[in-house]
Amino acid sequence: MQILVRITKIAWQFRARLILAYLSFLGAVGVSLLIPHLFGEAIDLLVAVDSSGIAREPASTRTLTYFALGLLGASLIRGFLDFARTYCTDSLSQKVAYDIRHRFYDNLQHLSFAYHDTVHTGDLMSKATADVEAIRRFVNMGLVRALEVVVRVIALLLILSFMNWELTLISLAFVPFIVIRSSMVMGRLRRMWAMVQMRMGEAVTILQENLVGIHVVKAFASEEFEKRKFARKAQELREEYYKSERLQGTNSAWMTLFFTSGMGLILWYGGWEVIRGDLTVGGLTKFILYLSQLTFPIRMSSFIINSFSRAITSGGRIFEVLDAESPVMEKPNATVMARAHGRVEFENVSFSYSERIPALQHPNSSAKPDQITAILGAPGSGKSTIVNLLPRFYDVTEGRITIDGIDIRDFTLESLRHNVGIVQQDVFLFSANIHDNIAYGVKGATREDVIRAAKVAQLHDHIDSLPDGYDTWVGERGATLSGGQRQRLSIARSILIDPPILILDDSTSSVDVETERMIHQAMINVMKDRTTFVIAHRLSTVREADLIVVLKDGQIAEQGTHEELLAVNGIYQNIYELQLRPQEELLLDAATTPDSGTPANETQAIGSPRLASDVGDD
Repeated sequence: MQILVRITKIAWQFRARLILAYLSFLGAVGVSLLIPHLFGEAIDLLVAVDSSGIAREPASTRTLTYFALGLLGASLIRGFLDFARTYCTDSLSQKVAYDIRHRFYDNLQHLSFAYHDTVHTGDLMSKATADVEAIRRFVNMGLVRALEVVVRVIALLLILSFMNWELTLISLAFVPFIVIRSSMVMGRLRRMWAMVQMRMGEAVTILQENLVGIHVVKAFASEEFEKRKFARKAQELREEYYKSERLQGTNSAWMTLFFTSGMGLILWYGGWEVIRGDLTVGGLTKFILYLSQLTFPIRMSSFIINSFSRAITSGGRIFEVLDAESPVMEKPNATVMARAHGRVEFENVSFSYSERIPALQHPNSSAKPDQITAILGAPGSGKSTIVNLLPRFYDVTEGRITIDGIDIRDFTLESLRHNVGIVQQDVFLFSANIHDNIAYGVKGATREDVIRAAKVAQLHDHIDSLPDGYDTWVGERGATLSGGQRQRLSIARSILIDPPILILDDSTSSVDVETERMIHQAMINVMKDRTTFVIAHRLSTVREADLIVVLKDGQIAEQGTHEELLAVNGIYQNIYELQLRPQEELLLDAATTPDSGTPANETQAIGSPRLASDVGDD
């Protein structure tokens, strides 16, 4: 019930339409109650004898014309009021749906990675669509129509009791059965719809994963497997729908049976009263017409019960998201960070994704402006965790991270993230043109700004060669661009915000040598005059780094320069021998191969600009 109250409070924000809807149906109910009375009076006027059997003059044509015009006018007024009610309720339900969707989406944007790590995207999509639609139907059907049903039933029962209390008691004989069955059905439907929404979320999750990973599916010829997996989940969803529909259909049939049985008893007993002279033919007609108006609320009750059940279930799922609070919150007095100088300190930082598994354990490290810090380590060592903590995608559980001596939690999230740029290995691009993708993080970026960033990222020449240039549509997730082009576009996007602190995922294993050279050159250009953190995978990056941090089990095992760490003969030495030295040998082979097409000095420069200059100096 609390959930329905919350939904009603949201609807009350648009109280003008809600009140107008109530007034419209009240007027429509009043006019509809007038119509049986006119019918009954007209029939009595047509009958040549009254209830006592005394003959009288039948109604004139003029009188009947007046009654007909009255019925026509009442029908027109009722039609207009029904239209007004329908328009107001539909528009109200759409406004409520829009408001909830907006709140839902807004809260999702502000929830931290910790929340998104624990939920399925498909389930969120199901909530944003099917669950919001269920709430909309409740506002349309339950919030307005339910009150209309109650008002109509009360008004009809009062009129019927004043007309003939004996017939009214007979008509009410089946009410207890209707009430008991309705309460039972509502409880069962609520549980059924909870299961339906869960199955819907699971099906959407499978669909979403399949669409995102369609290349993997096709690469392993797993189309049939995926089809069977989705079919099983769709079958489960269908069965849950069938259960709820069968229950609704059965309930509607029982309601109709109760009402029809009551109508039969009314016709039998009322006929006897007409024969005895206790009731006129017009009076019996009025009573039956009024009683027939109960057909609408009785039939609507099953739909209303269904809307209540779905709203309780769907509202609970929606409010789970709306009530979710991000562990990463701004302080009430958070300050806007000006452009940072770029000195970063990790002071006794600890973090864990769960209480039992620490991801970082008290590392201490610092980075200065115009310094490249390379981060190495085995998978699960904490490399990604460190770079996710700096822009506050997660918050530290112990210790603190400072920029220019100030705790990053003292700054607004927006200003912090404008000072920390990220170039990720897995680049995500939006379905938009190249210009909009590059300018994504900067409002009002000009074409000149975008071109300047693209040039630094070594991407301008390629974009300029395209028929539509910067207006070229990149397609869903950037499918029309190569891996190297997408990565350089991501670099350009980060360049445009001009962050003093930069985080780079240096993995280029999936691109060819020429593309790797261009990406590397772009990164060199980007890292100038910035505090740079690099998740390093290549020899050139490691040797160019001013500081190398080696992580193991969430702790800093070693840190220093390339030469210093080699002298220690520890973890870095092993990494160098197993992974980095083979890269160095390949570069030397390429430099000494006559038909490689690349001079030795150029190859060396490609591999390591700083190293090349050092060698030249020697």
